[in-house]
Amino acid sequence: MEISYRKDRSVLTMYFKGELDECASLAARQTMEAIIYANTFKTLILDLKELTFMDSTGIGVLLGRYKTLKKAGIPIYIQNPSVSINKILQISGLYEIMPKI
Repeated sequence: MEISYRKDRSVLTMYFKGELDECASLAARQTMEAIIYANTFKTLILDLKELTFMDSTGIGVLLGRYKTLKKAGIPIYIQNPSVSINKILQISGLYEIMPKI
């Protein structure tokens, strides 16, 4: 699992590559938190174009960051999910709190 990012004005975009599962969840959470705390931004976009797999643990990682940023009033959006990841996010109801753009 690789997570990179780009900041453009007040928008922080994180790019996910690989699998976000139980094996990668701890490192993904730590990487996301480090990026979040090292930057000032008003919107977070999670680009899932290169995310090939995600299980319930991965959903938990995303939910944890949502809860953290919600307290600060920072919205999270999801973009470019693959067909399989899109289905997982729809079934889980994640799009209700992190809209797809």
